Amino acid sequence: MKLYIIRHGQTDWNIAKKIQGRQDIPLNERGHFQAQCLGKAMENRPITAVFSSPQIRAMETAIAVASPAGVPVIPVRDLMEINYGVWEGKTEEELLRDDRALYEAWWSHPAETAPPEGESINQVNERCRQAWKEIKPQLTGDAAIVAHGGLLAHFMEQLLGSESIAASTVAHNASITTIEYEPETERFVLVEFDDYKHLL
Repeated sequence: MKLYIIRHGQTDWNIAKKIQGRQDIPLNERGHFQAQCLGKAMENRPITAVFSSPQIRAMETAIAVASPAGVPVIPVRDLMEINYGVWEGKTEEELLRDDRALYEAWWSHPAETAPPEGESINQVNERCRQAWKEIKPQLTGDAAIVAHGGLLAHFMEQLLGSESIAASTVAHNASITTIEYEPETERFVLVEFDDYKHLL
């Protein structure tokens, strides 16, 4: 069984390098084009369902993937992006200027540190485990999972382990990462990471 892990298409905040988190930012024109390219790239892959974060940028991407295959989009709340609290809407440059100590501590010790009004990485990892528990019993064949750059790195860490490149690298917008999943043995194998040839 194949799992196609897909990051949503581009938004204006991606271009501006603003932290999006739980802010419901839609795809921009480029993002909608990327989503259509994704749909075409997925046409020949026999997916049976698309699981998606309910945030609009992910849902718009998921619908473009699901429509050509005629399969449902199933919202999974625990696939929502990391909650960055008061940091959302800000750039890294702004955080280094206004909240350097906490921001650097979050990068150094993310499990113990959380953005103000946000969530820790321990909480994110628990959400990822819950998301997989929700998705797993609904799998009837190959499926796509559409979500967000930060969240997906931690989601794939839960499946593939912390040593995997997929756990330490944020994939490109509208890219496809392919994982081979064996339900009988609970074995996950990374087949291809961050494929975005369909956008070139």
